[in-house]
Amino acid sequence: MFSHISSRLRLSVAAAAALGAAVALAAPAQAVESTTPEPSGASVSRAANVAAPAAAWAAGTRAYLVITAPGDTTAVRNAVASNGGSVFASYDAIGVIVAHSTSTGFASTMRTVAGVQQVGATRTSDVPADAYNPALPANPAQSPTTLTESNRWDMTQIKADQAWAVTTGSASVKVGILDTGVDDQHQDIAPNFNAADSVSCAYGKADTRAGAWRDVGTHGTHVAGTVAAAKNSKGVIGVAPGVKISSVRIAEPTSSLFFAENTVCGFMWAGDHGFKVTNNSYYTDPWQFNCPDNVDQAAIIEGVKRAQAYAEGKGSLQVAAAGNSNYDLANKTTDSESPNDSTPVTRTITNACIDIPTELPGVVTVASQGNGGAKASYSNFGNGVIDIAAPGGDGASGVYSTLPGGKYGNMNGTSMASPHVAGVAALIASVNPAFTPAQIRDQLGVQATDRACPSDTRCKGTTTKNGFFGEGAVDALKAVGGSTPPPGAYFENLADVTISDNATVESSITVSGVTGNAPATLKVGVDIKHTYIGDLKVDLVAPDGTVYTVHNRTGSGTDNIVQTFTVNASSEVANGVWKLRVNDNAAQDTGKIDAWNLTF
Repeated sequence: MFSHISSRLRLSVAAAAALGAAVALAAPAQAVESTTPEPSGASVSRAANVAAPAAAWAAGTRAYLVITAPGDTTAVRNAVASNGGSVFASYDAIGVIVAHSTSTGFASTMRTVAGVQQVGATRTSDVPADAYNPALPANPAQSPTTLTESNRWDMTQIKADQAWAVTTGSASVKVGILDTGVDDQHQDIAPNFNAADSVSCAYGKADTRAGAWRDVGTHGTHVAGTVAAAKNSKGVIGVAPGVKISSVRIAEPTSSLFFAENTVCGFMWAGDHGFKVTNNSYYTDPWQFNCPDNVDQAAIIEGVKRAQAYAEGKGSLQVAAAGNSNYDLANKTTDSESPNDSTPVTRTITNACIDIPTELPGVVTVASQGNGGAKASYSNFGNGVIDIAAPGGDGASGVYSTLPGGKYGNMNGTSMASPHVAGVAALIASVNPAFTPAQIRDQLGVQATDRACPSDTRCKGTTTKNGFFGEGAVDALKAVGGSTPPPGAYFENLADVTISDNATVESSITVSGVTGNAPATLKVGVDIKHTYIGDLKVDLVAPDGTVYTVHNRTGSGTDNIVQTFTVNASSEVANGVWKLRVNDNAAQDTGKIDAWNLTF
């Protein structure tokens, strides 16, 4: 099995390797920016509904989930204190207590207490001292971008650009990003960021201080941008650019691990703060799979399961990444990556062992597709486990999104696929505000585009539902009740125009008989024969002289541009003379405009 980055984020191996040193991330089309990982920070935790523990941190402190009946947990909390532990947080509504203790016999003693149903250690390492006296994450300096929004392969693949004609999402819909945190100051995130409902759940209880939700890595900010980067003519556009996003940081600083108590806190917060959707691009550490025949892992399963059910009962749908080990989740045999907070060992497992939260009841499990729709090479799969598929990138075609400090970059992984689905779920909620989580989940499946198994014996199932794509590829346009418009009026120019060195040439098309303005999805078909297209800048010039750049000296030594670009020309009157302008910016390589066309 492949490793995850630090074994828990749903980021592909290639992306993980890139993030290990500096992130030099290629931008799409005309964009070229790079970044490096932001410094880690920490946050103070405050109990969700109990005071901070009286006991100070000590070496050997371990964390436990103590499971009892929902309701008044006073008796069991008192028992924790009288048996060598302290209560770090308590979630009475689901009967889950987060306890700390330095006693090696704490769990076994508590299992004998009346009213205690289960007790399980959530770690095989000590709770960091940070949990008792942490600092806030860094607030990175922002770098304003000169990049303008462009159509990205992942958004066109799911027809998000067409769905925006139906809705960009409602500001009353809140999406929770349960992750490493979010840079709320980012120029593409700030317009949609909901600070009032953002929090840190690191260590297992809510810290509501301003900035506690900020990113201790880069992952959460990238995910947030895919869900809801603003449609503001800067950088990128998210799937649902009109909804609100909140950060629930569940990753701990330094380790960036997501322990069970953190996930419990995150789901409880989501339920209590009206999140319609949450995105979960991680698995709950330290066990890649939690097995019910292990007393510790059984308690983890029960605690997180109760918290997820609580959130769903309050109206929140959880969307989760399937993982990046190219592993058949429907036929589990071994786990060689757990525990990832100490020393992993290889163990034999069965399908009774589950990946949390992605395999919990009610959670939408998302597999990853590359550019073109094939299963991403790293994506986990499994018939009856995968619910739906979405773009996550593969190889050179990554998902381009926001990074801390006002930056942008590409990442690959089911981490990147899941927020596409979360964004579509938010669009569904926007046009169907009375929908329950179950109805949103059903709509995602019904409107997905069926994808049959390729010639790969690992893919089991039917065209309508199988182990690689679940119920199919997510379709934002169909999900919001839209339909693909028929092709519009078509115009072309087949005359050759020579492109000389260091010269600018134009080819014209006269458009007539089209009512009103050009569409937001004007198709510009370009056939340019030219060696070394990195020399070329290609613009569409509207009748009023407005310039739309479709290619800006990218592609380096690649030959020829044979591509259809989508341009938002909705502010332009359709009728008139349109031009394709090509500027050659270097010597030695020449060519010609062979043909080009416009489809309205």
